Amino acid sequence: MTTTYLLTALAGLVTGAGLIIAIGPQNVFVIRQGIAGRYVVPVITVCAISDIVLISAGTAGLGAVITAHPNAVVLARYVGGAYLIALGAFAAKRTWRPTAGAHPGAEPGRNLGVWAALGTALALTWLNPHTYLDTVLTLGSIANSHSNAKWAFAIGACIASLLWFGMLGFGAKKMAPVFASSRAWRLLDAAIAVVMSGLGVILVVSA
Repeated sequence: MTTTYLLTALAGLVTGAGLIIAIGPQNVFVIRQGIAGRYVVPVITVCAISDIVLISAGTAGLGAVITAHPNAVVLARYVGGAYLIALGAFAAKRTWRPTAGAHPGAEPGRNLGVWAALGTALALTWLNPHTYLDTVLTLGSIANSHSNAKWAFAIGACIASLLWFGMLGFGAKKMAPVFASSRAWRLLDAAIAVVMSGLGVILVVSA
């Protein structure tokens, strides 16, 4: 029985990693905060705990409730899409804004305060319909297919989230020397603008 639970947890770890490790608004934000070296641990904690809550909810059966209310999913797509497009616009604005110092992250107002950073991390998680599709619906459904070992699968998926966000945030932090110039930050913000806006448009169009 113990071997069965361990194998199921490993399956959850691999499956969770496959769904979580993707270029999305949440990951892009963690990367930016990691490179800036601002509130990395709090942001990682918020993202990981949010995933754990959603995965647990899906395993407990919330996926069936969401499936029964498709209008809520459509509304979430519109709200989430609009939010991502707005974030893309802000990133595009940062791309063209002149910077006074060599490191834009050091400028007053350039970085988010801790509460704004945590709020953005929460919004990028809870306003993104794809988060629910990956965690609540997909992982929740797969977990429930394992019957008595469903929580072992869920634990494996939760561990995948913890490991991924930890590696993403602290890995990005090591890239900070590369972003010591204004040009590097502008290129990063340009990439963020494309990703955020593109995902936002996709969400609205597919609603």
